[in-house]
Amino acid sequence: MAEPRIFVVDDEAETRELIGDYLVMHGFCVRLLEDGARMREQMAIERPDLILLDLNMPGEDGLSIVRSLKAVTDVPVIMLTATASLVDRVVGLELGADDYLAKPCELRELLARIRSVMRRAGGKPAARADEPAQPRREIRFGTKWLDLDAQSLRSDDGDEQPLVHSEFSLLKAFAENPRRVLSRERLLDLASARDSEPFDRAVDVRITRIRKKIEPDPARPTVIRTVRGAGYMFSPD
Repeated sequence: MAEPRIFVVDDEAETRELIGDYLVMHGFCVRLLEDGARMREQMAIERPDLILLDLNMPGEDGLSIVRSLKAVTDVPVIMLTATASLVDRVVGLELGADDYLAKPCELRELLARIRSVMRRAGGKPAARADEPAQPRREIRFGTKWLDLDAQSLRSDDGDEQPLVHSEFSLLKAFAENPRRVLSRERLLDLASARDSEPFDRAVDVRITRIRKKIEPDPARPTVIRTVRGAGYMFSPD
C-alpha cells in the first residue's frame, strides 16, 4: 500500500522536523520544505496527498501560497498559524484551505485533523484486495516495537514482551511526543496514569521497568533519556 505523502511547508526547521518525525512514525511519507518555492519545486516531481502550510513565513506568506495552490490543484491544505489574525484564518479558508490549527500544535490533534481532511477529500490510497485496509501502527522503541493497536511490545523475532497498561500508556505518550522534554507531571497527564504514588516515584519506577524492556543497555539509556531537572525525552532511532 502506498504511504500517504505529506508536504510540511514551514520556515522553522525545528517545527518541520518535529512534525515530520511524528508523521513518519504514523505511516506517512513526508517532505520537509522551507518555503513556497521549495514546495513548488517538489510538486513538479511528485503530487502530495496533503500539505501542512505555515501562514506566517517571511517572503511569500501562506495566504499567497494557498491562493496560487488552489488555482491549479485540489490538494488539501491545513494551515498552521501562530500569530495570524481571525481575518487571516477566515481568508485562508475562503481561498480554499481545508482546515487550520494553532501553533504550537498538539501532535495528536494534528494527526486527527490530517486523517479527517484526507477522508473528506477522498485522499486515502486504496488498498489492494490482498492487503489490509490499514497499516499496523508500530513504532520502534530501542530493541522493541510498540504496536499501538494491539497495545503490545514485541521483539524483531516477534516475541511479545509483557506490558502492563500503565507502561503502554507511558510509551504511547512518548510516541506521540518524540524529541520533546516531558515533565513527570505532564507524562502522568498524557498517560492518564495518576495514582496514589507521588509524581516522581510513579513515573520513575515505571520508566525504570520500561527501560529494562527496550533499552540496549538499561544502565545507560539512550531511547528514553533523563533530562536533568526537567523530565524525560523519547529519542527515536
